[in-house]
Amino acid sequence: MAPLLSRRRSVAALIGAFLLGACAQVPRQGYTSASSGTMAYALAGPEKTPIVVLQSGLGDGRSTWNTVWPHLTARHRVFALDRPGYGDSPSTTAPRDPCQVARELRAALRDANVPPPYLLVGHSLGGLYQVVFARLYPYETAGVLLLAPTHPEHWATLQRETPKTAAMLTGLRGTVFTPTMRAEFDAQAQCLEGVPPWPPEVPARLLFSGSFGPLDTDEFQSTLMPLRLDWQQRLGASGETVSGSGHYLHRDAPDRVVQALERLLDAADKPQRH
Repeated sequence: MAPLLSRRRSVAALIGAFLLGACAQVPRQGYTSASSGTMAYALAGPEKTPIVVLQSGLGDGRSTWNTVWPHLTARHRVFALDRPGYGDSPSTTAPRDPCQVARELRAALRDANVPPPYLLVGHSLGGLYQVVFARLYPYETAGVLLLAPTHPEHWATLQRETPKTAAMLTGLRGTVFTPTMRAEFDAQAQCLEGVPPWPPEVPARLLFSGSFGPLDTDEFQSTLMPLRLDWQQRLGASGETVSGSGHYLHRDAPDRVVQALERLLDAADKPQRH
């Protein structure tokens, strides 16, 4: 009888542990406030630091991370939000420059009681926003992972060197972009000159797309490659091209994103040389 009772207790303990683990993965969802209004957010994963903070690109809300979300939240505390005008967040009349977006994210994190340090992950234009966050709040930033990030001079370079591509994007801006997308697109290079320089103590990694879809021309690639190199020089970071992946690396290659995040965490744990 005693061995049977012992086995039952063991099974009960395993079931309890499983249920607790499952409950830990259920995201906490709600709305958080900033000066620009309310923003919908999700928070999930085990209670540990640094907290991984996701910032989506132009036109995307937090649902863009659905593919990689379970991989990240299995091991990390992860926060994602819908910027104003995306997903479940109402639009705003507040400015949409990178500094404003970074300040909104910080206010949202504070309002949701999500303390630093943060490991910032940004895709496309969200990558530029996360770089600005790290420059404004370096002591709250444990590291930055950029996925196909928008370079601050990307649009100006396209207009100068690939006018056909620039004309196509201008057409999309006028016909496809929502008002929120147009506001973010138009303000993408604003405020940057007044932002403090990159903090060398903050480790960073970059993942770049291996394919550019309809933009995959020799002209476009020759324009983009110098910007990628400049990103690495600006941040003192290593960059890696993910072969076969399109612009949405977190959807096409979630395993590579998780791997890069783990390497960045290892770097964040090591003392930085100055």
